[in-house]
Amino acid sequence: MNVIEIGSSDHRRASAGMLMGSIVVFAVLYSPQPLISLFSKEYHISPATAGASISLATIGLGIGLILISALSSTLERKKLMSLSLLLTSILAVASAFCHQFSLFLVIRFLEGVSIAGFPSIAMAYINEEFHRKDIGRVMGSYIAGTAIGGFTGRIVIGALTDLLDWKTALMILGMINLLLSLYFWRYLPASRNFHPHRRSFKQWQAGMIDNLLNKRLLLLFITGFLLMGVYIMILDYIGYPLTAKPYELSQTVFGFLFVVNLVGTFSSIWFGKLADRHSRPQVVAIAISIFALGALLTLIPVLAIKIAGVALVAFGFFGGHSVASGWVGLVADSKHKAQAASLYLLFYYGGSSLVGWSGGLFLRHLGWSGLIYYAFALLAVAVLVTSIAGEAIHQRRLQLK
Repeated sequence: MNVIEIGSSDHRRASAGMLMGSIVVFAVLYSPQPLISLFSKEYHISPATAGASISLATIGLGIGLILISALSSTLERKKLMSLSLLLTSILAVASAFCHQFSLFLVIRFLEGVSIAGFPSIAMAYINEEFHRKDIGRVMGSYIAGTAIGGFTGRIVIGALTDLLDWKTALMILGMINLLLSLYFWRYLPASRNFHPHRRSFKQWQAGMIDNLLNKRLLLLFITGFLLMGVYIMILDYIGYPLTAKPYELSQTVFGFLFVVNLVGTFSSIWFGKLADRHSRPQVVAIAISIFALGALLTLIPVLAIKIAGVALVAFGFFGGHSVASGWVGLVADSKHKAQAASLYLLFYYGGSSLVGWSGGLFLRHLGWSGLIYYAFALLAVAVLVTSIAGEAIHQRRLQLK
């Protein structure tokens, strides 16, 4: 097996390419997040409807992941990821020309579908092209790129919206992403260990069912569902209390709040390394505990503490996600790794859509405190699920010995 060696020129090119790709995906996916409260005011819509600018994109992403999983065994990894990034960037530019919010939501859904060609294939690419012992470190670097992308999209949109307007901001961001997509297409090393083969629908269906019936994988899928759902829920709706009295933050200042996501570039790599040396259930539990503490801190009516709380939310989330996503690649059968990665992301973004959307209902009827208590309960369930997953994997190893 001809793997990419850590420290080689191919490693640097692959890392840079994955960084560029993940920046594009997550900058586009979450760029409207600072604008959700603005959408409510401008279009006179509820928080849940405004939040559909995120949830519809992630629903489209989930549908796209299913389609991609059926084609992943026949299409070369780099070509599929490159096409996904280029199409996503073009749609991002097109979204800037929507004058009706309903049409904007349609474009957001299509962006989600086009985005799907990158993340699941990226996880499979990493698992195929790097040595097993380096998966935690490399996956941590990839997840770090998602943090940078999410931060970049949000802060650029926030600042440019105050300076110009939100539609022009989306157009500029789309053009930047198009350039990054071209860089990815040019410099990412081609797959060495992927061998395309035709798979019938029955074989694809059998692989999906095998993954879903694998208790160990299913528990990890649920972990991703809960982590992503709570994270997006908090970031989607934190703008409502912070742009209202007594804080009344501007779009620029509020956009800069998302700089806290950069802590995810550290925590994802750090927790990835910890997972290579220590018990994964314990490492995930620590990450979720930090996540939950951050959520509770947002209840304190002091702006600096609220911001610190959001930073801890990001720190814990990216750490937990880094470990859980890398764990899936280690547990999945070698024949179904790409499908397992797709299913993890389907649950992951399903959490973003369903839990994220439901947070708007809690906010409307129970206020910010009701939303946070709901988040805390879901994180408690995530710790329990991860613990059960660890025990199931331990028992499986004993059976194999």
